[in-house]
Amino acid sequence: MNKVPAKRMTFTTMQTAADPADRNRVVVGQGASSLFTAIAGDQPLTTGSGEKSAVASATAAAAAVPASEIAVTVENGTGITGRASTIATALTDRGFNSGTTTGNASSPTTTTALTYGVGQKAEAETAAKALDLPTSHLKQGTGPGLTLVIGSDWPDGSTYPGGSSSPSPADTKAAVSNAHAQTADQAETCAKVSTYKTVSLNGVSMTPAQAYAAASSRPDSDS
Repeated sequence: MNKVPAKRMTFTTMQTAADPADRNRVVVGQGASSLFTAIAGDQPLTTGSGEKSAVASATAAAAAVPASEIAVTVENGTGITGRASTIATALTDRGFNSGTTTGNASSPTTTTALTYGVGQKAEAETAAKALDLPTSHLKQGTGPGLTLVIGSDWPDGSTYPGGSSSPSPADTKAAVSNAHAQTADQAETCAKVSTYKTVSLNGVSMTPAQAYAAASSRPDSDS
């Protein structure tokens, strides 16, 4: 992690709220689902401007390669006649370059894969999105261009069965709204702790800050 800039590391709490049945009990708060969706989608978080981070903006820009500029070599690895033609036709019908071609894979394959050349990840993501192909099926190859090998996991139809392309870059304002988030370069500040009485000390309910003050005889963990 020493090569990751501190300003690119975000620490955040989860959104919480008081339990309507017990005001000193914390439950999941509004906005938590957006936060965890962003994390699960490997989306960057920011804490200040509320705008999409530079990485998210760059990702969105890169993914906006016009389909008309993208040609795909579609190969049939299923053993089912016509699969490559079906997918190639679906691509050209959706605006992809007429240079899209078809052929047979060198051998049968079980898993569909879209291989792209160096610097062509954005084109591959555009093609994957059009076919609802999960980005986990994308891989960089050694040669130029895009080659889609249809596997036996895609026996019919023009969109990948049950597939879903990668999520759009997160709206980080929504993801960290009502949460306490900060980046690692904010060395002079500490993350805010709960204001609810979630701690019990000697049988007395109190906030974490109150418990810390009351337990002054105990050494800090970093001392």
